[in-house]
Amino acid sequence: MTENTKKTYSGFISIIGPTNAGKSTLLNQIMGRKVSIVSHKVQTTRTRLRAVKMVGEKQLIFVDTPGVFKPARRLDRAMVGAALDSISDADAVLLMVDATHGLTQTIKDLVEKIKDHKNLFALINKTDAIRKQDLLPIAAGLCELATFKEIFMVSALKNDGVDKMLQSLAAVIPEGPYLFDTKDASDVPDNLYLAELTREKIYKYIHQELPYHIYVATEKVDVDPEGVLEIYQKIVVNSAGHKKIIVGKGGAQLKQIGTDARHDIQDQWGVNARLHLFVRVEKDWEEKRENYEDQGLEFKN
Repeated sequence: MTENTKKTYSGFISIIGPTNAGKSTLLNQIMGRKVSIVSHKVQTTRTRLRAVKMVGEKQLIFVDTPGVFKPARRLDRAMVGAALDSISDADAVLLMVDATHGLTQTIKDLVEKIKDHKNLFALINKTDAIRKQDLLPIAAGLCELATFKEIFMVSALKNDGVDKMLQSLAAVIPEGPYLFDTKDASDVPDNLYLAELTREKIYKYIHQELPYHIYVATEKVDVDPEGVLEIYQKIVVNSAGHKKIIVGKGGAQLKQIGTDARHDIQDQWGVNARLHLFVRVEKDWEEKRENYEDQGLEFKN
């Protein structure tokens, strides 16, 4: 068979699970670099991003979705909707279960929604955090809920079991033309990725409930004559009280967030950068359609 007639394979894999199950950590491990923000706080991922991973001649397109939880706000409904919508077009579905939480009601309800998919896999994550003998009951419980092609035992944080999982997922990818370039990459727009890095730092340093009521947008990126990126971002909050928390005493909190985000941008992109952050109060930001579209979500009534 000549190079021109070599078979190619390409398919979508939807990663779905409850909040804080480790989906973003897994995707970053698969890609070998940060493509999705990580936080110990729940409901971190808002966007539905795609990351392309080549496994041999097979192109695996991972769709990292917002965590599934009980939605209350419009933003919540958009996030959960994005997660569930990703299933219908997926060639395989990877259900992530947090080993430290086991088979929660959220997992059981979620399995009920996805159990009929022809290529259903499960991944029990954080296996390094519990005893090995406690993993088998979780796997057995999953088998009672649905028919899984395979159940993986993985520590995404330690990259344990990830390669084996990739080989198994690649085995169900259908023959077809490559949909993206044959190099590992994600389809997150640069402006959104820059905003997500800053939002990650806010999650890191702000410990109240505030992070779930913020929105970060990259408004402008310029390059100065010396090749330094000039990045301008707004951090949108609901109230003056929230703004005060973000800014901190004498602006110290905002400076810390900005410094950490700038270092991350420089490390990720290999460039020099200046990050200009402005905190604005917009009481109704969660009701604006453009703020959802910027994050790749559907504006739900």
